[in-house]
Amino acid sequence: MNALPESMTVFERGWLSSNNVLFVDSERATLIDTGYASHAQQTLALLRQKLGTRPLDTIINTHLHSDHCGGNALLQQTYACETLIPSSEARVVREWDEDALTFRATGQRCERFGFTGTIDNGMTLTLGGIEWNVLGAPGHDPHSLMLHSPDARVLISADALWENGFGVIFPELEGESGFAEERAVLELIAGLDVDIVIPGHGAPFSDVARALDIASSRLDYLQADPARNAKNALKVLIVFKLLDARSMTFEALLALTQQARAMRAAADMLGSPQTHRALLAKLIGELEKGGALKVNGDTIISN
Repeated sequence: MNALPESMTVFERGWLSSNNVLFVDSERATLIDTGYASHAQQTLALLRQKLGTRPLDTIINTHLHSDHCGGNALLQQTYACETLIPSSEARVVREWDEDALTFRATGQRCERFGFTGTIDNGMTLTLGGIEWNVLGAPGHDPHSLMLHSPDARVLISADALWENGFGVIFPELEGESGFAEERAVLELIAGLDVDIVIPGHGAPFSDVARALDIASSRLDYLQADPARNAKNALKVLIVFKLLDARSMTFEALLALTQQARAMRAAADMLGSPQTHRALLAKLIGELEKGGALKVNGDTIISN
């Protein structure tokens, strides 16, 4: 795989946190995405190890799912840095609208943060001495953005494209369009000059054509039966919650499934509220069989 530009560093994180991309040049240090709240101290330690006594000047969030912006608050407190978010999220962040933000809907958490500016599709940014085009990437999240450098031939794809798929198509859980938008994003990526993709999760990769084929096939599979997307979403949200909490009782997880809007919407696509208990038991059994968690009596434990 071709080397990344010297001004870029990728912090590949575990699945609870998104990857972070650090740009450093003679004028500014900028971090793309900040991981999950419980990993915020680790994010800060990674930055300090790389930056030394130099401050972080700017945070840029590709989108505002909790695993991409959960470190914002601590980094803002530490560095008093600028923060740029997708422009379509400005109002809900300014008002800290917990219903519009996804944290409560997914049973996740994020400490309140502010912002100093916005970015949007069509903008050009200079990061690490390199020009980057901001590209809209709805599908996984209606507000998501990507960054592409034609000169460096690098794409920061967030959760629009991974080496073996893409992030959950959340809009479809609540009756909004997401599959068509994800397909359009994949077609957009196919037309870009890209040698290296830095995904939101997983290692950077160079076989873009293969990744696009896998993503397209997966999208076909999910779109053929939207219940498949709902089942995948609920499993992902269960595993994420357990990675954060480490363990939960079955009853606590059932209560969360019925209270968190995105989890409840996914469960409702798979059956009536009266069947949620049986559905959750079935999914936990499947996740245990796959090695994602283990069950000890009434307690469910993250692996």
